Amino acid sequence: MAIGALAPIATHKDASVQSVSAIERWRQALAAWRIPEHVLAAAEESPWVLPRQVFVRRADRQLAEPGGASYLAACQALDPPGSVIDIGAGAGAASLPLAARCTAITAVDSDEELLAEFTARGRDAGVPCHTVLGTWPQVAGEVPPADVVVCHHVIYNVSDLEPFVAALTAHARRLVVVETAQRHPLTTLNELWLRFHGIRRPDGPTADDALAALAELGIRPHVVRWRRPKAADRVDFDTLVDITRRRLCLLARRADEVAAALTELGHGDGTATDLGASAVEVATLTWPGGAG
Repeated sequence: MAIGALAPIATHKDASVQSVSAIERWRQALAAWRIPEHVLAAAEESPWVLPRQVFVRRADRQLAEPGGASYLAACQALDPPGSVIDIGAGAGAASLPLAARCTAITAVDSDEELLAEFTARGRDAGVPCHTVLGTWPQVAGEVPPADVVVCHHVIYNVSDLEPFVAALTAHARRLVVVETAQRHPLTTLNELWLRFHGIRRPDGPTADDALAALAELGIRPHVVRWRRPKAADRVDFDTLVDITRRRLCLLARRADEVAAALTELGHGDGTATDLGASAVEVATLTWPGGAG
């Protein structure tokens, strides 16, 4: 999660608010997600780190049943077959389902173990795979252009959109495909933050805020809003409790309290999904690449 200096989100529309650019509003909205220091200091584990099995499970489910607007857009752009770059690849959920249409896939991620999971699945899929360890766009210079660049569920971690998006566009010859939740996914935890800490968390930014920021950069994507199957990121209840507890900066001994709260909110019926990373309401943003 990208964290900047804590800044308030304006809620009234006076002249000073109107003078703030959409890019700056995006930056401020993400900065407002900063966790208060006294809460963070009391945590046993980082609230920003997801268990790797969440990403691995997501990749395996996408490989077993590929689908969705982002997948279809990338498939169409890979006719004829071509190369793909996957930014924030994890274990390859965005790119490996495209293997049959790929001449090669390059995965960029800051987690070495997840890149190893990606490589193993790429080998099984029979597509040449390359990995680059690091964050985008800092490692963009190590990545040659490709026909299609995919980037799923990353932009809410990016406070400085301009260089990030510019590097996406500069590396795609045919198409950039960005998939994102229609609202910041951590908003699903807001009721629990209020319950356990008495803290009101932000209610944005949204995909529309991202679109406004992109427009200031001269990018007006084609947008498809759609619903992912709720089961796509289903986790067992014990895993949901553990992930939620970590996100809330609560000690392990409070797991039973978290379980009770989740059950009370209707998440204990065997259909649980990771509240902070899963999104049913998503948007696929596509625009032409700028590579030669």
